[in-house]
Amino acid sequence: MAGRGTSADGSKVERRKSNRFLVAIPIEASWRDPDGMPVQEQAIAKQVNLNGGFLEMPRYPDVGSRISVTNFLSGETAEARVLATPNSREGVSHGIVVELIVPSDSFWGVNLQVKKTSVELQKLEKSLQSEGIDFRLLNEFRDTVDTIRTTAVAVQQLRELRLKGRDCEEIISMLIADRIRRATNLCHELVADLEAGKVSSETKGVDELFYSLEQASDRLRHLLKSRQPERYLTTRT
Repeated sequence: MAGRGTSADGSKVERRKSNRFLVAIPIEASWRDPDGMPVQEQAIAKQVNLNGGFLEMPRYPDVGSRISVTNFLSGETAEARVLATPNSREGVSHGIVVELIVPSDSFWGVNLQVKKTSVELQKLEKSLQSEGIDFRLLNEFRDTVDTIRTTAVAVQQLRELRLKGRDCEEIISMLIADRIRRATNLCHELVADLEAGKVSSETKGVDELFYSLEQASDRLRHLLKSRQPERYLTTRT
């Protein structure tokens, strides 16, 4: 392994190998103090990549210390080396910069994977734009990317709330509202396809779609008829 450079005070200088991604992952860090006594501290990983990241925490070990870090969400543990603390480098505050002894793309869990995927999807969208992809297809791609981002944020928030023992209903309601929005948009697009003659009675899945929409309509009519009874009267026999 190539040696790291050192600063004037002899501390190791970090040479970031890849971009970090903003996350919020609960971490437990453990190490031994100068007297050999075990220390544990709760932390939040704020910026990470497969090589390491920044951990926000109130107490921290010295630069060069070797520590164990545990991802509360996955239960996975890894060994890391402390590269910087507020005492060793300007710009580092309220925490430490660590390097994983064994680089891992999985230690930080799905949060990092989703962030990396989102960046790749943004690059793909730019490529599609430059190649003149059909406008409707590009809009569908963007909507899918937005759904991934919304779901990823919701999953992260749900995990954090459950770890704190707090109510998750607000996040669940947000996901349901987003699902309704997407379903409405899909229905509009389907109507446009029908009017354009792109859907026929032989199109695969139209029977299942019809029955699903019929069931959804019945339940929505029952839900809404208390608001406007004359509008949502059932007309089928």
